[in-house]
Amino acid sequence: MLCNQCKERDAVVHLTQIVESAVTQLHLCEKCAAAKGIETTVAMPKHPLGDFLHAVQQQAPPAAGDQVRCGYCQTSLRDFRASGRLGCAQCYTAFEGALRELLRRVHGAAKHRGHAYAEPEAAVAGGVTEELEALRERLLLAVVAEEFEVAAVLRDQIRALE
Repeated sequence: MLCNQCKERDAVVHLTQIVESAVTQLHLCEKCAAAKGIETTVAMPKHPLGDFLHAVQQQAPPAAGDQVRCGYCQTSLRDFRASGRLGCAQCYTAFEGALRELLRRVHGAAKHRGHAYAEPEAAVAGGVTEELEALRERLLLAVVAEEFEVAAVLRDQIRALE
């Protein structure tokens, strides 16, 4: 579709204006839209990591490693530095050296030194386990005796202890 104004270039901006019940459509090329004061570029969302990577890229001279590409998605290290995003899971392996260096600069180390995940204990005390067993037994007896109201209360007590 050609631009409605210059009739030379392809229209890339399509405006629809509705005034009362009249609908007007205007199709403009990028140059004519800019002349009318209509912004045609979509701004990239700001990410702190992207800003950091951009600053690091400005400081460091282009390295030979920038030409390295992921074998799966063809994302380059330069693409990662520009966007702050990797293309796929295989990029972590392809760019391992650069990512380790980035982590070292951002966090002070390339290896995690925080708290390790501790799995919660099975029971806080032996009494809780015994109480759970007793409640489960009472629940089973209540279901067999078809005392469903009692069974519902026991079920809730068991869930609260678990």
